Formats: sequence, structure tokens, C-alpha cells
Amino acid sequence: MKIDRLVAAMVGGALALALAVPASAQDVADGEKQFKRHCGICHVAEKDSDRRLQGPNLFGLVGRKAGTIEGFRYSDANKNSGLVWTPEVLDEYLVDPRKKIPGTIMAFAGVRKPEERKALIEYLVSLK
Repeated sequence: MKIDRLVAAMVGGALALALAVPASAQDVADGEKQFKRHCGICHVAEKDSDRRLQGPNLFGLVGRKAGTIEGFRYSDANKNSGLVWTPEVLDEYLVDPRKKIPGTIMAFAGVRKPEERKALIEYLVSLK
């Protein structure tokens, strides 16, 4: 049991370090491709965009409290989650959204590959 916790701590620490390293232009470009592949069908990520898809605009997502875009209809689970979208929270969420926020109405199976999540998160971080 102690080994399991040690391994989990090491993996978590490595991920936190990887997410803390500034993204290169290539990482952000790969993240934009991952965004289009995994998120673009339901979300835009455009500054001041009024374009509406099924999901909310994800521009400026990192650092924002979950469920707070004015005029978007969020599930109660999302609005009341108390989450702030940090890279670490996004990484957990993108693995399995319904596990991170039970009761969410977002129909998305998640991004299983860590390298795809990392690139996607770096892209979202760049959208300020």
C-alpha cells in the first residue's frame, strides 16, 4: 500500500513539473490540434466570441471558476463543484469528466493519453 502511494505521489509530482514548464510554440500548436480533435465539436476558444456551440467558450478557461460564464446553462453539478480550472484540475477532469464532476451533463468520454492532455492543457493555458 505504501508503494502505491509513493508511485502515485511520484507520478503526480512529475505531471505537476511537466505542466509547470513553459510551453513551446510546438506544444501549443499540438494542443490546438488536440483541442480541435477532442473539444472543437462542442466548444470554441475565441476571445470575445459570441459564437455559440453546445458547450461554453473555453477562451480564458484556466484560472476561471467552473460554471461561471454568464448566459450559459451549466448543470448544477458543474456550477456547484467549487472547482477552479487549473492545469492540475483540468488534467484530472479530462481523464474522466463524469468522475471529476459527478452529475455533469457534458457527454465526453475523456482524453486517455497523457501527452494529448498535456498538449491540450498547454493550449488552453496560452489562451489569455
